Amino acid sequence: MEVCGGQTHAILRFGLDQLLPPQINLIHGPGCPVCVTPVESIDRAITVALQPGVIFCSFGDMLRVPGSSCDLFGAKARGADVRVVYSPLDALRLAQKHPDREVVFFAVGFETTAPATGMAVLQAKQLGLKNFSLLVAHVLVPPALRAILLGGAKIDGFLAAGHVCTVSGVEDYYPIAREFSVPIVVTGFEPLDILQGIEMCIRQLESGQATVEIQYDRSVRPEGNRNARALVNQVFEVTDRKWRGLGLLPQSGLKLREEFRFFCAEERFGLEEIVREETPGCIAGEVLQGKAKPPQCPFFGTRCTPEHPLGAPMVSSEGACAAYYRYRRADHPARKASVSHETP
Repeated sequence: MEVCGGQTHAILRFGLDQLLPPQINLIHGPGCPVCVTPVESIDRAITVALQPGVIFCSFGDMLRVPGSSCDLFGAKARGADVRVVYSPLDALRLAQKHPDREVVFFAVGFETTAPATGMAVLQAKQLGLKNFSLLVAHVLVPPALRAILLGGAKIDGFLAAGHVCTVSGVEDYYPIAREFSVPIVVTGFEPLDILQGIEMCIRQLESGQATVEIQYDRSVRPEGNRNARALVNQVFEVTDRKWRGLGLLPQSGLKLREEFRFFCAEERFGLEEIVREETPGCIAGEVLQGKAKPPQCPFFGTRCTPEHPLGAPMVSSEGACAAYYRYRRADHPARKASVSHETP
C-alpha cells in the first residue's frame, strides 16, 4: 500500500503499476487529508461559514468536498465569505486587517501541515487577537495504518509518505512494523523514488524482515524535524478523531491544548453536536482502507465525477478516484461503452 495520494497520482500518471510483474499489486491508502475529512467536519465548516460576520478561510482543495447537502462553494454561492488561503498565517493577517469580523481557518491535514497551524495559534495569542479561531481537523497517519491492518485488509508492506515523515520522523512506525510483521519504507514521490521504495519493501519480504527503512533520505531523518514537532506538541494534544470511511480512530487526531482552547471554533460556535452519516452508495471508505479500487465503484465516472463528486476521493487533487478518472478513465467499462456509441 502506498499511503500517500501524491504517490498514487504518480503511480497512475507514469503507469508504474503497469510496469511491475503481476505478483505485485499496489493498493491505495488513506494518505489524502482532504479525502479522510468526514462529512460532519465539512458540515461544521459550512455552518461556521454561513454565520454573519464570519470570514471563513480554507485551502482551495477543500472547497468542493461534498458535505451532507452542499460544499463550501455552495455556501459561498449562498453569501458566505469563503476565502482561499495558502497558509494559516494568511488567515491570521486577515484577522488583523478585519478586527470587526470573525476569521476562522479550516485546519486540515496530516503531520505535515500541523506546524504552520501551531505557529498561527502562537502568533494569535502573542498578538492578543480575539477574532481568530480554528476549526481543527488535523489527523495522524500511524493510527490509520494500524486501524487498516486490524480491519483485515491484506497488506504485505507500506510505502509511507515522505513529507509526513519529514516532520514526524519514523519512531511511531516501528511498533506497527513489529506487531504486524509488515515492512514500512518511507518513500518519496518521483517515479524512481516509488520504484526504489517498492524494491526495498520486496527485499525485506524476501529476506523475512519487517522493519522501517527510509528511501527518501534526502529529506527524512529518523527523528524528523525536532523544532516542528516541539511546536506541534506545545499547541496540540492527541485526541480521538473521526475519519471519512474509517470511523472514529483512537488517538488519531490533534486538538488544541487547554491553554489555547480560546481559539477553538467548535467551542466558539457551538458545533460539537453536529453529527452526519457518509454519502449513501459511495465506497470511499473501502477505497481509503485498500479494500477496493475506484473502478469497482458502480458510480465511478457516471454519477460520480470531479464536477459532481459523491465522495472526497473524486474531487481531491490527491484522491485515488480522481487519479483513476484522470489517467485511467478510458479503460473503464462505462467509458468504453460510451465511446463505442460515439459517431466517428
